[in-house]
Amino acid sequence: MSRLVRAVNQTDTRRSDDVVRSANPQEPSGWVSQALCQTLDPDELFVRGADQRRAAAICRRCPVMFPCAVEALDNKVEFGVWGGLTERQRRAMLKKHPEVVSWSAVLHKHRTRNVG
Repeated sequence: MSRLVRAVNQTDTRRSDDVVRSANPQEPSGWVSQALCQTLDPDELFVRGADQRRAAAICRRCPVMFPCAVEALDNKVEFGVWGGLTERQRRAMLKKHPEVVSWSAVLHKHRTRNVG
């Protein structure tokens, strides 16, 4: 899991900008409004294959990468790069740890363990 967290085949018929808006910007933390991807064309985040690495690189510079990853994992978001995690990485994490209800504590514990 550590390798996947560190990076903190269906077709989606929804428009990608609708998916980005599905994250609730009214939530108490308001993290969505601080996301670097708010200035990008949403189609840059909902890509396939090697293009996902480019999208994940944007995430690694984002000040809200952590809550974005938590949002995607907690809500089992299937499409796009969220919080630096590709679709495949999130699927693997969810499959490996089906018992996790809230990813915030799991990712926070892992993040603080790797800082020092």
